[in-house]
Amino acid sequence: MDARAIIARVRDKRPVTPEALRWFAQGLADHGVSDAQAGAFAMAVLLNGLDEAGRVALTLAMRESGDVLRWALDRPVIDKHSTGGVGDCVSLVLAPALAACGAAVPMISGRGLGHTGGTLDKLEAIPGFTTDLDEGRLRAVVDQAGCAIVAASAHIAPADKRLYAVRDVTATVESLDLITASILSKKLAAGLEGLVLDVKTGSGAFMKSVDEARALARALVDTANSAGCPTSALITDMDQPLAPDLGNAVEVAASMRVLTGRARGRLYDLTVALGAEALVQAGLAHNAQAGARALAQAIDSGAAAQAMGRMVAAQGGPLAFVEEWARFLPEAPVIREVPAPASGYITAMDGEALGLAVVALGGGRQVETDRVDPAVGLTDVLGLGAKVEKGQPLARVHAAREDAADAALRAVQAAITLGDAAPDPRPLVIERVGA
Repeated sequence: MDARAIIARVRDKRPVTPEALRWFAQGLADHGVSDAQAGAFAMAVLLNGLDEAGRVALTLAMRESGDVLRWALDRPVIDKHSTGGVGDCVSLVLAPALAACGAAVPMISGRGLGHTGGTLDKLEAIPGFTTDLDEGRLRAVVDQAGCAIVAASAHIAPADKRLYAVRDVTATVESLDLITASILSKKLAAGLEGLVLDVKTGSGAFMKSVDEARALARALVDTANSAGCPTSALITDMDQPLAPDLGNAVEVAASMRVLTGRARGRLYDLTVALGAEALVQAGLAHNAQAGARALAQAIDSGAAAQAMGRMVAAQGGPLAFVEEWARFLPEAPVIREVPAPASGYITAMDGEALGLAVVALGGGRQVETDRVDPAVGLTDVLGLGAKVEKGQPLARVHAAREDAADAALRAVQAAITLGDAAPDPRPLVIERVGA
């Protein structure tokens, strides 16, 4: 095998064998492939693409570059992945809800990326909660709680970790084939028997148009199913935040309000829709309607909240978190209302700008070494179509300092457009993409 020959085949739009891609992925993992060769490969894939067989082979090769978990449980092993949005804390509700429905959920999650929040950052707002578990501890938590939400270890898909770092500095992040292989190599390494994908589109998503989201959903679903993991996807709306709260501790609070029956709304609705798909993929529901009923029952009965409590305790958090979650979450010292500059209806929201306002407050990272402030963010963000009077709060800013609150206030006002008539709402679930 020769890295130059493999790169040349992609450059010349010729197929690459699975054996060659396995060799290249292993070279990424053990540095037998140089950074220059990795960058050239990524650029060739970005410009010319891979055929479907090549995309599947690359995904499996990257999965097999490290550890692949095997499970021997009396429950199906399932998971969910989101392509990222703002106010998206579905994982915090869905993982325990699926566990309450009889699934095992070893959820490998990530940190904030760009304007989007990270599930791991949110959970680490809970005192003592740790997301860095070795394989033995991961298995113990899943066995005890039914679910665990953890960071990928250095041994999970190391080829992806190396290639992603190279893509980030070579302007090749946007490759559909490499996005697909990156997402699925880590998910498939968790030993899943079913997967549901939440592919977001709109102002707060990476995929701004439905066509872009559909292309990614199709690539992910086809590749995952070809790799042997039953998978479906929902294309969902991100023209406004999913939950009315954006940040880390505040999104944990939003999740707990849903789990404890104090709130419903878009977060609850999407959790049930995605969970229904996952239960069907795992064989725990005959159809989506039955799956939705099971998910709703798990949340409404309190069983999902109990599973959340077991997971939090098993991963180092407070034993009484579910009963007293508000007491444990940090609060920002400065809380300011964002007044509407005029009267009217909310006709548009720049979700990306709202997410970046949270990052600027300290709720995300502008460089990799930044420390995240778990307490800051936005709460009570009004949704599209809401009618407001001049001076009425559009949202509340939670900040560490007055000057940071002032800047966030201006950013939120600039991100929200007011008009004379309410817009026609877009459905939360735009379409389903199946095998």
